[in-house]
Amino acid sequence: MMNIYVGNLPYNATEDELRTAFAAFGDVSSVNMITDKFTGQSKGFAFVEMADNSSADAAIKGLNETQMGG
Repeated sequence: MMNIYVGNLPYNATEDELRTAFAAFGDVSSVNMITDKFTGQSKGFAFVEMADNSSADAAIKGLNETQMGG
């Protein structure tokens, strides 16, 4: 398994959107959107865990520098 840091996300991005984007490259084990503990608002980054390294590498290469949520 590989845990991938995903940064520079729009604050309105959701875990479902991330799961969908990464699932195009392989099995997604988990998505953890980091939120402010007081406001509940996204902090603009997340961690996506993928089942195997080759899928994770493909996702990193395929999604690097792409825009999400406009």
